[in-house]
Amino acid sequence: MSDRITLAALQALKRDGRKIVGVVAWDTPTAQILDRAGVDVVSVGDSVGVNLWGREDEGDVTLDEMVLVCRAVRLGVERALVTCDLPDPTVEGARALVEAGADVVKVQSAVAEIVAVGIPVFAQLDGASRTEDELVAEAKRLEDAGAALLDFRHSGPEAGPKVVAAVSIPVLGGLGGGPWLDGRIWLLGRLVDVAPVVHDAVAAYAADVCAGRPVRGD
Repeated sequence: MSDRITLAALQALKRDGRKIVGVVAWDTPTAQILDRAGVDVVSVGDSVGVNLWGREDEGDVTLDEMVLVCRAVRLGVERALVTCDLPDPTVEGARALVEAGADVVKVQSAVAEIVAVGIPVFAQLDGASRTEDELVAEAKRLEDAGAALLDFRHSGPEAGPKVVAAVSIPVLGGLGGGPWLDGRIWLLGRLVDVAPVVHDAVAAYAADVCAGRPVRGD
C-alpha cells in the first residue's frame, strides 16, 4: 500500500497541474474498493440520506448518523484522504467527526472557528446566482479563513478557472463541477450502473436455489 494521501500531497498535485480524484462512499466495502482503485479522496457525503436511506432531504441527516457512516468508511480506507460532511457546523461536531476517522470536515460555515482548534476544513462554495468577481472574492475569503480545500459547486467554465487560479488551495467539484477545476468528487452510481449486474446475479442465484443446484460459496 502506498503512503497515505495528505493535504500537502493534494496541494502538490494542484501545483503540478495534476488532477485530484475523489469518489463518495458510505460503507466499508465500497470504501475499500475505492481505496484499492487509487482514488485520492473518499468523501463521506450527507447525500447518504437521500441516496442510501431514501429520505427526501439531505438536511435530515444528523451528526450522530454522519459519525456512524464516517466510522464505517474509515475502516475501509488506508491510503486516501477521508473527508466528511458536517451537519450544522460546530467545533464540537467537527471534533466528533475527526474522532470517527475524518481527516477533513466539509462545512458551509464556521470555517475559521473550526480551523482555530486545529481541524482541517473543506469549505463549500456555491456558484449559483453569483458573479465571477463575487465567487473569486469568496474563495479568497475562505482560503484566508483557513480552508484547506474548496468544494466549488455549480462552478461553470468561466468562474471555475478563475477561482482555481485565484487561490493556492485545491478546488474540487462535486455537484455541477467540471474538468476546469483541480479535481472532481463524484458518486459511484453516476460512474457505473450497478443495478443490472446485481439484478442478473440475484436472478441467477434464485434460479439455482429453485433448481436445487449448488450456489457460489457452497
